Amino acid sequence: MLNVVIFGAPGSGKGTQSKLIVPKYRLYHISTGDILRREMENQTELGTVVKEYINKGLLIPDDLMIKVLSNVLESRSETMGYIFDGFPRTIAQSEALDNILRAKNTMVTAVINIFVKEEELVERMIKRGKDLGRTDDNLETIQNRLNVYHEYDDSIISYYKKRGKLFTIKGNNPIEDVFEQIVEILDRLSSKEYKV
Repeated sequence: MLNVVIFGAPGSGKGTQSKLIVPKYRLYHISTGDILRREMENQTELGTVVKEYINKGLLIPDDLMIKVLSNVLESRSETMGYIFDGFPRTIAQSEALDNILRAKNTMVTAVINIFVKEEELVERMIKRGKDLGRTDDNLETIQNRLNVYHEYDDSIISYYKKRGKLFTIKGNNPIEDVFEQIVEILDRLSSKEYKV
């Protein structure tokens, strides 16, 4: 089973790359951002709780995010693997993901860290906000989200680096080039010689 964590700052292209990876490897895409936005649009109990956090650019509490992820994994157990987009965001979430996957006799295969300079991230998200009408893509919220991301990114990167799972790619290259690099990594890890 191929399980990929796609990691990077907001606006780094995680969602774009996930959409390319999914059909190639027949993975189930779990975007916590999409799940939470859907809950907010449907005005569910969960949506009401998370709306305040998201609109302020804050992280959702670990216990709530772990519960959301567990529910999705339980409902989608028949798959070739998963791509996790927007999860984990903290060490507690990373450990929880390891435990959940271990219970399914599998593990994280690779963490693809897409690195983009901050000025470009801000530009991308402002444009995305205008193009898609996303209210959470305004300058104040973007800065908050980037600050929150930077509080946790070093610890997550270190967590997976120690486990030999981390692969960093420059995300300011054209989309096709970034995807090509990801494919090279995943093909190598999927091959029998490098089976993890």
